[in-house]
Amino acid sequence: MYVAHLTLVDFRSYATAEVPLEPGATAFIGRNGQGKTNLVEAVDYLSRLSSHRVAADAPLVRAGADRALVRAAVVRDGREAVLEVEINPGRSNRARVNRADLPRARELVGLVRTVVFAPDDLALVKGDPSGRRAFLDDLLVMRAPRLAGVRQDYERVLKQRNSLLKSSRAGGHPPRTPRGGSGALETLGVWDAHLARTGAEILAERLRLVAELRPYVGNAYATVARGASSDDAGLEYQPSLEIGDLTDRASLTDRLLEELERRRPDELDRGVSLVGPHRDELVLTLGNGEHRLPVRGYASHGESWSFALALRLASYDLVRADGDDPILILDDVFAELDAERRAQLAELVAGAEQVLVTAAVDADVPEKLAGTRYVVADGEVRRES
Repeated sequence: MYVAHLTLVDFRSYATAEVPLEPGATAFIGRNGQGKTNLVEAVDYLSRLSSHRVAADAPLVRAGADRALVRAAVVRDGREAVLEVEINPGRSNRARVNRADLPRARELVGLVRTVVFAPDDLALVKGDPSGRRAFLDDLLVMRAPRLAGVRQDYERVLKQRNSLLKSSRAGGHPPRTPRGGSGALETLGVWDAHLARTGAEILAERLRLVAELRPYVGNAYATVARGASSDDAGLEYQPSLEIGDLTDRASLTDRLLEELERRRPDELDRGVSLVGPHRDELVLTLGNGEHRLPVRGYASHGESWSFALALRLASYDLVRADGDDPILILDDVFAELDAERRAQLAELVAGAEQVLVTAAVDADVPEKLAGTRYVVADGEVRRES
């Protein structure tokens, strides 16, 4: 899979841009603030309908415009399709395939697949649990696009349930008001059922994903970390409730309902949902046996970077094992790495069908990824001859 042509209209800093692309490595070279990352961000947005840089769509639209357009000609198994998304902040986005409208924009998710390496990846190992949950969910959706709807439904239910808990708390309801009580709490049982159903599906999928991803992370870490073995890097899923050996959706749904009932007084007292996958953690560890320690708080800077790279490489290898070859995006990542890790990463990804690289200077791009070069400056994208 690769992008053969990228078109932007009012996206980020570009009023318009037309960029022909080829398989293999392509590097966009330019000083900070010139718009090189905007190009690869647009490709990634087509994959996930979200940005790896910002949480909302509004910053993606050029100042003074009310919408933006990203269009790409994507080649897969020798066949070309034109994917397009119209970004409308505050309103529903519109998506098209070969100029035909899709019923919902999210149906575009997964038609092109990307794996992004970026400086912010260090937050995967050093940051809050929310970043690690998002890492899992983005990978889930890329592999099974239908889960985008499940994720969206869960977030909607969680928002409604939290609003109900907050209003109940503000109204002075006693913490132990029964489920069948009067007022707003009458509907809490309904939201419990919705939360348990959608939450159990997310939980079951995350558990399965972590089990599949674990050996890939170990192998990737052994490749990028000096003197490490595949047993040195571990990851464990840590739910917000005790689930034992449960992994199927039906059992997890029942278990979530039980825990919601048990934690009801606490939730009413605090006005927030305390149970569900939004409270779970992905624990990253280093070491063997009794000497295994969490990466967060114990790993050195170099070990943390190696683990972050291992997570991205593992994602790429897992998707390839599914029979696909995602587009790799290396966004200003080489400037953050020492020479050895830079060379190792380039060696590992050089065989990908398409690699898009951004860098401030030519020297930051390893020779192994020498390919097509574009200079990005003053709002223009110019191919080097």
